[in-house]
Amino acid sequence: MSKDISRQDVTQKAAQEGSLTGRIVLVAGATRGAGRAQAVELGRAGAVVYVTGRTTRTQASEVGRTTETIEETAELVTAAGGTGIAVPTDHLDESQVRALVRKIDQEQGRLDVLVNDLWGGEHLLAASVFGKKSWETPLADGLRILDLGARSHVITAALMLPLLIRSDAPLHVEVTDGTAVFNRRYRENMYYDLAKNAPIRLAFGLGQELAEYGGTAVAVSPGFLRSEQMLAHFGVAEENWRDAVAQEPTFAIAESPYYLARTVVALAADPDRAGRWNGKSTSSAELAKAYGVQDVDGSQPDAWTYIEDVVHGRKDASADDYR
Repeated sequence: MSKDISRQDVTQKAAQEGSLTGRIVLVAGATRGAGRAQAVELGRAGAVVYVTGRTTRTQASEVGRTTETIEETAELVTAAGGTGIAVPTDHLDESQVRALVRKIDQEQGRLDVLVNDLWGGEHLLAASVFGKKSWETPLADGLRILDLGARSHVITAALMLPLLIRSDAPLHVEVTDGTAVFNRRYRENMYYDLAKNAPIRLAFGLGQELAEYGGTAVAVSPGFLRSEQMLAHFGVAEENWRDAVAQEPTFAIAESPYYLARTVVALAADPDRAGRWNGKSTSSAELAKAYGVQDVDGSQPDAWTYIEDVVHGRKDASADDYR
C-alpha cells in the first residue's frame, strides 16, 4: 500500500471517528449551501461549531430566502453529533464581528478552525453582472458584490486571526468560486472576478503569516454546487436534481454541498496539511482525490476539469466521464 493511500485511509477513518472532538470551529456564512454542509460535517466529526449568518427565524437577509436559518444550521450540527452554536452576525458590521470574537474568546479561549464562507450575492448576478461589461454594471451592485465576496472576508480574517493563532494548529479556510488555475480565465464580470479571486490571494498571504504559528491557510472551491438556491432556481430538489440537466446540460457534473464539506473535514483532520496545502488554492475534486472522499452518491465529480475540457475545450465527453 502506498504512503498516499495509507494517509487517505487514516485521515478518512480519523475524521469519521471524531478526530475533531474538542476543536473549536467558526463557519462564517453557514445559513445554507456549502457553509451549512461544512458546519454539519465538522460537527459530525465532533467539533464545537459556531455558525453565523444573517437569516434567522425572525429576520431575512437581502438574499430573500426564509427556508433556511442560522438557528436551524446549529440544530443540524448538534443533531450530527457536534455542538452547534448560532450567532446571527453581519460580517460587514465590524462591531458585530468584534462581539462574535469576544463571545468565542469568553466561552472557549481560542479558535482552531476558521471557515470563511461568506457570500450571499447570488441575487445580484443574473440581472446585474453576467453578460455585462463593468461599466454597464450598476455601480451600487458591483460594490455590493465586492462587499459580500471580499470585504466581509477581510474583516472576518483581520478580527478573528488573533484568536485563531492561539490554537496549537490554526487552520484558516477561504471558500470561493474557482481556483487560481481556473480563474486565469476571466470570470465574466470585473466585480465578480475580483470578489472570487480575493479569497485566493487572502489564503496565499495568510499562509505566509500563519506559517510561524504552525498554521495553514488554504482557499477551497466547490464545483457546480447543488445548493438550496441552485436547486430552487431549476425547480428541482436534491432527490430529482438530474431533471435540471434538460435545462442546463452542465448541471450533469453538479455536486452536493456535502462533497466539499467532507473534504474540508478531511483537511482539518490531516496532521500534514500545512506541508501539503498551506497558501494554496484547491477544489473539492482535488481534495477528494487526495483524501479518498466521495460525494453523497458515491461519486467523485471533478467539475472544474470538466468545464475546462468539455465546455471550453469542446472535448467530446460526458459528465459521467468526470465523476
